[in-house]
Amino acid sequence: MNVLLSPKPSFFHHTSDASRRSPTRSMSPFHNAVPGNRKRKADEDADEMSVSPSSSPAVQTRLLVRPTKRVRSSDPTGRQLSLSRLLETLDVTQLRTVLQTICERQPEIGEEVVKGAPRPSVECALQVLSEYQTRLQAAYPYGGSSSDYTYFRVKQPLIALIDALADFTPQYLPPHETQAAISLQFLDGATKLVHSLPEWESQSYRHHKENAYDEISKAWALVITEASKKGAGFLLHSDGWNQTLAKHNEQAGGRLHAAMSAMAANVDWVDGNPNNGMPVPSSNASSLVDQLMAGNYVSSVRVGPW
Repeated sequence: MNVLLSPKPSFFHHTSDASRRSPTRSMSPFHNAVPGNRKRKADEDADEMSVSPSSSPAVQTRLLVRPTKRVRSSDPTGRQLSLSRLLETLDVTQLRTVLQTICERQPEIGEEVVKGAPRPSVECALQVLSEYQTRLQAAYPYGGSSSDYTYFRVKQPLIALIDALADFTPQYLPPHETQAAISLQFLDGATKLVHSLPEWESQSYRHHKENAYDEISKAWALVITEASKKGAGFLLHSDGWNQTLAKHNEQAGGRLHAAMSAMAANVDWVDGNPNNGMPVPSSNASSLVDQLMAGNYVSSVRVGPW
């Protein structure tokens, strides 16, 4: 009987059979290669990249919400303004005060500022003097006031204007200023400022304006004398500076004596009308004739009918 019955398969395999029956795996790195060396399709690469951890939405979200690096500290603390920001808060007057203080503490810096700063134009200088004049006008008291009270109210800005005028004038005088036209332009504006100074009834207060007229008259005389040496007075005459000075002297009440004398000696003889009946020196005329005869006369203005 046992011979006729087929043997039943055994479910318990021997350990030696397992190693024999299992297929042999290749350890070659190309065991997953596609048969026939078939190239991979683009959609296959995209499928693998879609499951890559770096391209997952969770990773992208983490990259977007990463906080940026902050340079400044989040904790507030007091500190001084930088130089550039501090300069932005200062007006012209404050800047001038700071610069002047630095130059006074360190004179070498002041020398560099004087050398490096451009020369002020006539318009700029007259504008500064006009600002002093505005402060003087603003200091006058309202209504009728005594002369003494008014004088002490305006004394400080009055002296400030006169001092500024005395400081600016030498800047435009020879030999520092070699162009007579620039010198005369400044003196014309400066003389108008002197005209605007108050006239006081008391003689003790009138010395401010008297001295100002005296100084400006000497400045006119210096410029006229130097200009006449270069052009024998034709420049002053052709530009009408002799007439301008005559009007200033009339408005000043005849107090520009030095200037009028220099103009009479160097210019007024040209048109044969000496001013104030002053004698015409013959040396100037003979000097002009000598220059013309010798061919040394040089004039920068047109000579012809006036």
